[in-house]
Amino acid sequence: MLTSKRHDDILKLLEKNERITTKELSECLNTSPTTIRTDLAYLESLNLIQKFHGGAALVKKTSPLSELIFSNREHLNHEEKNIITDEALNHIQDGQCIILDASSTSLMLSKKLGQFSKLTVVTNGIYNMLVLKDMPSINIIFIGGVVTKDSGSIEGLLGEDLVKNISADAIFFSAHGLSQNEGATDFNLYEVSLKNLMASRAKRKIALIDHSKIGNTSVASFCKFADINLLITDQKADKATINDFTKHGLDVTIA
Repeated sequence: MLTSKRHDDILKLLEKNERITTKELSECLNTSPTTIRTDLAYLESLNLIQKFHGGAALVKKTSPLSELIFSNREHLNHEEKNIITDEALNHIQDGQCIILDASSTSLMLSKKLGQFSKLTVVTNGIYNMLVLKDMPSINIIFIGGVVTKDSGSIEGLLGEDLVKNISADAIFFSAHGLSQNEGATDFNLYEVSLKNLMASRAKRKIALIDHSKIGNTSVASFCKFADINLLITDQKADKATINDFTKHGLDVTIA
């Protein structure tokens, strides 16, 4: 099993069980206890978990995995997100208006937009805005509303009137899960409402989703499977699931 996939699986098991032993993880993931201990040490260094003798627990037992502090989520599947956002640049042209959600993947894309000579970016991501404000070629439209603690995102529909007046060439978004039945899904109902509205104002809907989220579902859908124009994912994505996606009409690029 690939290291990044194993890290994700460990976190998901901890979300379900809150506490789990090294032996249980070893058996569930068919991996040696030595490797599991190395994985736990790495995840603890990111402040995602807390080790105890013989096992580990989530740092915030009252917070689901999906609400992990933004700075920690940035570290998960970092290499894959970098490759995915490099490919996303090929789908942006000078003079366009694009929408970015508040995901860590969109933040990585934001950091690469300075190469364009003229671009308008609409976003509900505070960290996106802070990165883009120093790029002279980027015009920023920031969607106001209620700030989600620890994630740097805006949620709710206080910015509804602003978003309804926008006509964007494309939206680039990530999700907690992408499946054929549910489409793109996320965990925060209030943020999902805003993301749904943002997606409706874009001509093209481009999903930037790494392999760990492919085939997963979360609490609520914000973009139907049939409405997604392009999925950009990485080479670790499950081939059977990707083949099923393409058979049902989704354009997929493996970065």
